[in-house]
Amino acid sequence: MTDFHIRYGSEVADALRDGRPVVALESTIVSHGLPRPDNLRVAREIEQAVRDAGAVPATIGMVGGRLVVGLDDAELTRLATVDGVAKLSVRDLAVAAATGADGATTVAATSAVADAAGIGVFATGGLGGVHREAAQTFDESADLVTLARTPIAVVCAGVKSILDVGATLERLETLGVGVVGFRTRRFPGFFITDGGFDLDWSLDSPEQVADVLVAREQHGAHHGGLIVANPLPTDEQLDPELHDRTLADGLALLERDGVTGKAVTPYLLAYFHSATEGASLAVNVRIILRNADLAARIAVAAAARRAGA
Repeated sequence: MTDFHIRYGSEVADALRDGRPVVALESTIVSHGLPRPDNLRVAREIEQAVRDAGAVPATIGMVGGRLVVGLDDAELTRLATVDGVAKLSVRDLAVAAATGADGATTVAATSAVADAAGIGVFATGGLGGVHREAAQTFDESADLVTLARTPIAVVCAGVKSILDVGATLERLETLGVGVVGFRTRRFPGFFITDGGFDLDWSLDSPEQVADVLVAREQHGAHHGGLIVANPLPTDEQLDPELHDRTLADGLALLERDGVTGKAVTPYLLAYFHSATEGASLAVNVRIILRNADLAARIAVAAAARRAGA
């Protein structure tokens, strides 16, 4: 019988066994989110940012039908450079495994696999959400429902502004997913610092976020995720006027070309990259590196809290 069990990288396996801090990382940004050859370089930089802050990186992906928590450099290179890497959400994992696929995990799939592996903190760029015109298309990211049933802390820069940000926050509230701002009371808009919506809660340090995670565990009354919204500083964001203009043009092109479903996000991100002459890519990289650093510091603080309990 074929063995479909999750395989762990040696560094990650040792850290989990010893109770050391581990941060989950997605692989979709490697295979689909960034252009070659920048994708592999940035993937390595993301892992290094986690290490520099004192935690162990666990990049999650599928290689030849086997889910791996803690891709080694050869596996990371494979997902970054070969063609035909599937984009895997939760629903795709079993089918991809049975067919021996190479696959990159989305936020939803990474969250689910990380939770199964016992990893409680995950760093990504931006969360998926409710798409514009969702009232007609019912187009909503699986990230939201997955986080409603997955007890993981996701450090992100909010949701991409190409989505319906207000509707996404409403859905998160309905689904019982906690949302806190890191040193902010405004929900970030990925490329831009302020996504235009207030938040009820703000936390000021990695230690305070860790206290929230420990409190949730001890209460035992909530099984969903916690979004830690970490905005870019205003001097590092994409120029807001350029952002708004590019978004309006991109949405018009989206309608013209009839792009729908999961093709929407990569289409618009590619347009942002070309229309801003690479400025959006530089912002994207700053986002994920900052989030990786914060997630690692949260994981370190949470591990210390548990060790002292």
